[in-house]
Amino acid sequence: MNSAQKFGLVIVAAGRGERAGSPADGPKQYRPIGGRPVIARTLERFLSHPACGDVVVVIHADDEALYARATAGLSGADRVRTVFGGADRQASVRAGLGAIAGTAPGHVLIHDAVRPFVTREIIDGVLEALATGSLAALPAVAVADTLKRGDVRGDVAGTVPREGLFGAQTPQGFDFTAIDTAHAKAAAGSGTSFTDDCAIAEWAGLRVRLTRGHPSNVKLTTAEDIAMANEKLSPAPLPDVRTGNGYDVHRLVPGDRVTLCGVEIPHDQRLDGHSDADVGLHALTDALLATCGAGDIGDHFPPSDPQWRGAASEIFLAHAAKIVRDAGGAIMNADVTLIAEAPKIAPHRQAMRAALARILDISIDRCSVKATTNETIGFAGRREGIASIATATVVFGARP
Repeated sequence: MNSAQKFGLVIVAAGRGERAGSPADGPKQYRPIGGRPVIARTLERFLSHPACGDVVVVIHADDEALYARATAGLSGADRVRTVFGGADRQASVRAGLGAIAGTAPGHVLIHDAVRPFVTREIIDGVLEALATGSLAALPAVAVADTLKRGDVRGDVAGTVPREGLFGAQTPQGFDFTAIDTAHAKAAAGSGTSFTDDCAIAEWAGLRVRLTRGHPSNVKLTTAEDIAMANEKLSPAPLPDVRTGNGYDVHRLVPGDRVTLCGVEIPHDQRLDGHSDADVGLHALTDALLATCGAGDIGDHFPPSDPQWRGAASEIFLAHAAKIVRDAGGAIMNADVTLIAEAPKIAPHRQAMRAALARILDISIDRCSVKATTNETIGFAGRREGIASIATATVVFGARP
């Protein structure tokens, strides 16, 4: 269909939605999904279509205020008129067709207000069928489930072959004059209950062309449907990912070994400190504490306290890890960089990573140890001390 050939649109929104939960929540077409009313989301799908012309929304007589609030600020709302519906869907559609007749559209689409996920492709498929001469077009999805017929006792009475069976969707499209005439005849006394507009077209002898629907074009019927739609459209909460940094340095003095990242390494110097002076674990302890605002290593293990004299620094790191977990955090990554001219770190790197994994109770692939020299510059370059920089990444659970 050429975009210059405008189609008319009738949105059916007069239902009460008895299956959609508490009446206190209001009709389902006005309930929010993803922060916006269902009917507003449905309307914008059509109003943004270049071939959309006159639009009539059929509402319940009690819902004028609800409709006005739901569509406030909607782009293109000035093209939309409302009309009150009737006692059933058939009467409501008839009212909508009557309201749109004055603009004499060549084609009209009729759509359920509670199908907010209709796509441009579905609309275009219906319009293309009408443009090629069909008087009625129906988007549909082939039935995938095995169908069973039940009896009055609630037992299976047989299996229904699903070949050739389709689930009907909307928008259903029609030659305006043909469907208006069919509705008028049905209203005059067909004695038949029709569940959609294509059923009226079939009854009137119109040939209905099937077009491609989509499983996502669901009709929101129950409270569960609305809840799932809301979840689909609501943005996922951003994960609470925090990164902490730590830095430590200790002086080198004469000795026979250093302890770095939990590993003892023979050396002609040792690190001087109140504990074992493991700069790698000290820096990482501070990094972890930083992710939950828990101060620094000195707050928890003051050097003035004699009980920590000569203590293994893994005690400090394990304590910080417990603080993080008690606060709801999951340690995702630990990265330590050692800055020293000597000793060589590479031969001990895997043992250091394994020590971090053990102390933190995380997998070794989440633990990184790197080393660099200071190119003989500064205190580290003169082998007066060893420094460490550490980074920890922690994901915290949702806060109450």
